[in-house]
Amino acid sequence: MTAIPSFTGDANPYGGGDPYADYRTADFPFTHHADLADRRLGAGVIAADDEFFAQRENLLVPERAEFDPEHFGHKGKIMDGWETRRRRGASAEHPWPTADDHDWALIRLGAPGVVRGIVVDTAHFRGNYPQAVSVEGTSVAGSPSPEELLADDVKWTTLVPRTPVGGHAANGFAVDVEQRFTHLRVNQHPDGGIARLRVYGEVVPDPKWLAALGTFDVVALENGGGVEDASDRFYSPATNTIQPGRSRKMDDGWETRRRRDQGNDWIRYRLAEQSEIRAIEIDTAYLKGNSAGWASVSVTDGEDGEWREILPRTRLQPDTNHRFVLPEPAVGTHARVDIYPDGGISRLRLHGSLTAEGAARLAARHQELGG
Repeated sequence: MTAIPSFTGDANPYGGGDPYADYRTADFPFTHHADLADRRLGAGVIAADDEFFAQRENLLVPERAEFDPEHFGHKGKIMDGWETRRRRGASAEHPWPTADDHDWALIRLGAPGVVRGIVVDTAHFRGNYPQAVSVEGTSVAGSPSPEELLADDVKWTTLVPRTPVGGHAANGFAVDVEQRFTHLRVNQHPDGGIARLRVYGEVVPDPKWLAALGTFDVVALENGGGVEDASDRFYSPATNTIQPGRSRKMDDGWETRRRRDQGNDWIRYRLAEQSEIRAIEIDTAYLKGNSAGWASVSVTDGEDGEWREILPRTRLQPDTNHRFVLPEPAVGTHARVDIYPDGGISRLRLHGSLTAEGAARLAARHQELGG
């Protein structure tokens, strides 16, 4: 695997024009995974030791950070991120922070899971970013308070060791820890500002919760489903189709570029585990002149199984939620939606339940990962 690029040092002072013109970034190998810290999944920044200049909640805003050079408040420059005050030493003889001084923020993941990579984005923090960052993770059941998470008996596992970072840059870190985490602690050493935090990984749902639900959306991101591949991601990511809730605008779904051949576009999904699918929803909300013309759905049982069509090619209407009850349950571990010839859908829902085999495998993985 190619080494992940690292950025250190100040960016150039803002000189006018496009504030992203000199932004330092790279393609990271883990960003095809879901963002476990997505607000749409219920993630939140539940505490921070300091947020003097800019609020901690900005860390998880879905959109990229914006910069207004004229935006000042009573405390100084207003930044679109989380920014703490400057740390000081204990005395005039020792005015500098100690090596252990740092600020921290507690993150509740929207969907617990295995973390594959983290991006600490310091966009627009050019001379006021942290010298280094570190990230730790823990798994605590229920809805713990900040005080409970910071208690001495809570075990934190290092995901990103203390590492220098650069200003006005997307600082990416691959993570190789096979554990299920519910919360993260982001540390910036000794102080400064971070614009955005992205936590890419695989959702690992609680099997007891899914068993209590009985029938649920077996491809939903929050229930452990995921996108494995897609033919086109030109306008928007395929993962949008399995996000919680209804789409609220056009770019909250999946839209492909216009085809000029005789092919079609598709998405391949991994289900929560082996499931019996009984009903299907295909929603084209907010896709009006660009919705898919037709769609079909197929499933396979196992990575190398044969694909079986469970919904034949069916005409779709723009800006409409389509519901289909299957004549008999369809068993599978993976699903595929094909749209013809191109366009998009906003959501795919596959309603069903885990098979006994699927439930057993999911419970075993959950236990193996420390859930």
